[in-house]
Amino acid sequence: MRKILLNLSLLLLLSLQALAQSREVSGTVTDQSDGSALAGVNIIVKGTAIGTATDGSGRFRIQVPNGASLLVVSFIGFVTQEVPLTESTTLVISLEPAANELQEVVISVGSRGPQRTITDTPLPVDNFTAKELQTTGQLTFDKALQYRVPSFNTVNTPVNDATSLFDPYEIRNLGPSRTLILINGKRKNLTALVYTQTSPGRGETGADLSAIPTDAIKRIEILRDGASAQYGSDAIAGVMNVILKDRYEGTTVSVNTGSTLKYGGAGYGINYNSGANFGDKGFINYNLSFNRQESAIRKDPIDAARDFSDLTDGSPTAQSAVNAFLQRFPDGLNKNGTPDNTSAKFLINTAIPVGNGSEVYANAAYVYRKTRSFANYRQPYWRIDQGLLHKRIPGAPDYTGVDYEGGPNGAAVQAAFAADKAAGLYQGYIGYQPSFDGDLSDYNGTIGFRTADLGGWKQDMSLTVGGNKMLFTVDNTVNRALVKNSPTSFKPGGFAFNHLVGNIDFSRPISDKLFIALGSEFRSENWELIAGDTASYSSEGANSFPGFQQQNAIRVNRFNFGAYADITWDITEHFLIGGTYRSEIYSDFGSANVYKLTSRYKFGESFTLRGSVSSGFRAPTLHQQYLSLTQASFVGGDIVNTGLANNVSKEARLIGVPKLKAEKANNISFGFGLNPSSNFSLTVDYYQVRIKDRIIYSNEVSDNIQGVQIDNISFFINAAETKTSGVDFVASYRNLPLGRGKVVINLAGNYTIKNELVGGYQALNTNFGYDIYNQTQESILTTSRPKSKIILGLDYSVGKFSVNLNNTLFGKTTFNNADLNENLTLEFIPNVVTDLGVQYNFTPNFSGSLTFQNLLNRFPEYKLKANNAIGESILANPAQVKDEVNNITFNGRYPVLTYDGSQFSQLGSMYLLQFNYKF
Repeated sequence: MRKILLNLSLLLLLSLQALAQSREVSGTVTDQSDGSALAGVNIIVKGTAIGTATDGSGRFRIQVPNGASLLVVSFIGFVTQEVPLTESTTLVISLEPAANELQEVVISVGSRGPQRTITDTPLPVDNFTAKELQTTGQLTFDKALQYRVPSFNTVNTPVNDATSLFDPYEIRNLGPSRTLILINGKRKNLTALVYTQTSPGRGETGADLSAIPTDAIKRIEILRDGASAQYGSDAIAGVMNVILKDRYEGTTVSVNTGSTLKYGGAGYGINYNSGANFGDKGFINYNLSFNRQESAIRKDPIDAARDFSDLTDGSPTAQSAVNAFLQRFPDGLNKNGTPDNTSAKFLINTAIPVGNGSEVYANAAYVYRKTRSFANYRQPYWRIDQGLLHKRIPGAPDYTGVDYEGGPNGAAVQAAFAADKAAGLYQGYIGYQPSFDGDLSDYNGTIGFRTADLGGWKQDMSLTVGGNKMLFTVDNTVNRALVKNSPTSFKPGGFAFNHLVGNIDFSRPISDKLFIALGSEFRSENWELIAGDTASYSSEGANSFPGFQQQNAIRVNRFNFGAYADITWDITEHFLIGGTYRSEIYSDFGSANVYKLTSRYKFGESFTLRGSVSSGFRAPTLHQQYLSLTQASFVGGDIVNTGLANNVSKEARLIGVPKLKAEKANNISFGFGLNPSSNFSLTVDYYQVRIKDRIIYSNEVSDNIQGVQIDNISFFINAAETKTSGVDFVASYRNLPLGRGKVVINLAGNYTIKNELVGGYQALNTNFGYDIYNQTQESILTTSRPKSKIILGLDYSVGKFSVNLNNTLFGKTTFNNADLNENLTLEFIPNVVTDLGVQYNFTPNFSGSLTFQNLLNRFPEYKLKANNAIGESILANPAQVKDEVNNITFNGRYPVLTYDGSQFSQLGSMYLLQFNYKF
């Protein structure tokens, strides 16, 4: 007892001593826009874990250590403030709404001239904070953008081999190759993969946006305009600049878990962000994250009658085998969904002041990701392979040299190894499903020196490196030509890409009205095709994904040098004009010279007119010039191996394919911005992009030329001319009172007026002399992304609660699928996806959120439309309609997306639960 009293006395003494070394500070926190009290505001003594929150009247009290100098005051929807502690013990704090802050944030993308605010820039720029992306409930950066940026589109495709490592994305329906990605203003490396599936993004490559950890982002700027003159190749559709977190504002740990509501796909993740500040402007900020996402699998029934017709010899024995198997396994054991995904990401950003307004800065990131996806299940009535038969069933008969696919011997094997069909049990051979593992490493890093005054000039000199490597493994399959000697696991090879970029930029004001900038860039790029093991590519190669042949293995390099000059002239306080000229020389295809002219006129502070005219270019990637492969694909249920001849091959020369050159573009945009009050803003912009010599991935071509037989060869070629035009609009109304809280309403949209291939695919074929393009590929190029997309968001904050309601209207998309009758078109009808998120601040340091994605459980919906009278007669016959649907869904295996894709996910409702703690 005496010991307990002694401890209590000691505790009381320590508490009194602590109180003697601190003082009480009280005060109120209000909304700067209208003076109303703010409840639930977080107040923390900087550098400590001491904190509190305001009550319902906006008042607070907090014990502050005598040595403390700052209070950090933060609240959702408002700008975080650091309030100095003075001798006064009573504070009156006024917080600025964050939405207003975004209107005045300085934009760094779009001009080499003086930085301007959103309301002052002559170009259309979207600006999003990391918090806005996180409220989407999406785990990856690219999928979060899908539900925040109307002109940005991406979606998982149903075919998930190498493409499980890269989902193509587009701005303004122009493909991933034509949007330049920057990290803190410096070019990010491309992925090593060329997307070759017959779905949106075919023949394209781009930077891996999913490799960028969302928790490391401070904000994102998206320039919706051509910018080749400022930044060089790839910036035809626009530029996305990812700005990383800089000044340290406390250590945060967040954990999350989520899943679909019906199809599995459970996932979890943990993110850690920390750092330190030194001096007035020095900082280090770093982020670590780990995420695990299991496969989400749909189980859609297969049409037994159609499988019997397509995949067997039509015998009564085969009929019994099909019926028995699909009665036991209606989905045929097929796995249609998203890949299994595990990733680890590390990113660091730092700046070190070195005096006289100069600093050394650096950032670096590394990502490792491993995925597993699945090919179509090989049902036993469809495919019986000797290698797997012998490895799974000891003593299996030797059918060496016999074709097992649906023939009489296949029926014999079925009869020999079928289990008790009445019991639905299948002992022994029941088919197999090949799996595909991808191992990805992606890295980027920049180090630079920036000075504010070098003889009147600002200077920024930097060196950037980056790379992406993919290695593949195919399991649970065989090389059929090797029969029982075939391995069941293969290493089919992979791809690698890296670049080194050097930049030096100078800028200075000539007067208070005239500003000039000069700069140059050197870039060296390397791309490599890595051959697979011999068994993966010999003869037929590994079933489902043949390996890359040793004869196609290659490592290539190129370099380019560019220089630009930029001038900005504020003729008056309201009238601005600007111009940029750029010239680049490439070691492999020649040179490019481009320009840009911009202008803006302000009618007071509330209305602005703006516009630009520019030319642009996109250099052919090394991937497109040198990729050679044997590609396995499905046509009518059959596996077809076709070849891609690289641009410098003998086959390409014989067919008459010229060396690739740069695409050329012309951009026009004009629009207006309206800001009648601090709470309302509206921008509307029209754009038109015309691309000549657009690079396409061709059809397979066969011919006998000069005695050389060429079979099923495809290639990349500058063959297309496209015209794209549309309208973007963004409207926001802030600080709308509702009860005791405030509502922010955001409405943004993109409408494509025209996206066409000039002359259609027939003109391409006529011009080249071969059928290098078809209706399927034209639709993927021009109509496979939503014609319109509108996002309506409502953000409501009151006390410790905040609610986000987001509605995304996906407009129609149309496809002319490869197996669909040419007299029909498939059209995905417009659909609305609703997301709801709720966040609660339990304490100033601890918060939680729950987001329901696709709350109303909507799925993509399509219909078949007739192109002519023949098409109408097909649609009038239910049996023919069923046949056409089976054609495009592989007999029901892919009933929602079809093989070509759709506007949004096929997995219905999902949820994400997150908790955040700040130290």
